[in-house]
Amino acid sequence: MANGGPVEHGYPHLDTVRASVTALYKRLSYDTVHTFATSVAPADVAFADTDDLHLGAQRVAREMVRHYRLPDARMIVGFREMTHAAHVELAAGPEYFIELNDRFRTHRRDIGAALAHEVMHVYLHRLDLSFPGTRDTEILTDTAAAYLGAGWLLLDAYREDGASSQKLGYLTPEEFGYVLAKRALVFGEDPSVWFTSPQAYTAYAKGMELALRDGRQPPLTAAGWAGRRRYARDRRNAQDHRTPDSSGVSYAFASDDRGPLRVSFPCPTCHQRIRVPVRGRVRARCALCRTVLECDT
Repeated sequence: MANGGPVEHGYPHLDTVRASVTALYKRLSYDTVHTFATSVAPADVAFADTDDLHLGAQRVAREMVRHYRLPDARMIVGFREMTHAAHVELAAGPEYFIELNDRFRTHRRDIGAALAHEVMHVYLHRLDLSFPGTRDTEILTDTAAAYLGAGWLLLDAYREDGASSQKLGYLTPEEFGYVLAKRALVFGEDPSVWFTSPQAYTAYAKGMELALRDGRQPPLTAAGWAGRRRYARDRRNAQDHRTPDSSGVSYAFASDDRGPLRVSFPCPTCHQRIRVPVRGRVRARCALCRTVLECDT
């Protein structure tokens, strides 16, 4: 939790974020991911200053349990002084103890954001889905919360001005914006209508720019002129058995004695790599997220 200190910006965790989206589709399946087409509604996690602190926190925790479809899980929420925003004990269940930073006693509107992350820890724990290392698992948790409809609260908790700053979660604001944009492109849901933080709008817009750029990379037909020209040059080199310059591109060529030259590239939706023959216009379908892609290979 950044509380008055500097907030990291940009995309330092982008590779892990993309791997997290792939892992969600692999572990949950296309059908299960699409059961989360509707995000947590602001009214369901609203927290007024006049609400009882503990009863209100329990109510919001129950809403996160409902949203993540954990009907047999019970969250017991308390508050204490701590460095991090929150902590959850990942036991066998069905009861899980969540501790929130004492700061949330007076910043109640952000309790939903903290619980979105902590209850997602429980969800992933039950799925037995994690990455090697604490850092990457925390990035997975933020990404999963955002992609499955509760992480817009984490971005909305980001506020920064000349005198103070606050950010929850391990992703940068722009990375949260990127994951929310990827979700929006799949489900047609615009989370920006719920933002109360002006900085959240900016981060979401930047994330959307990058998300749209994913769908304009060669060999996709939506690629721009410069990308198509670079791709044609690399394809000629591969066909002539020269090693293409792979710096700065996401596609790769491969050939063997059993078939034609092939190109692999990441799906712009789930980032699973797709492999198709190099033969001009082809339509590819991602087996993981079922996205149909128009390609010019």
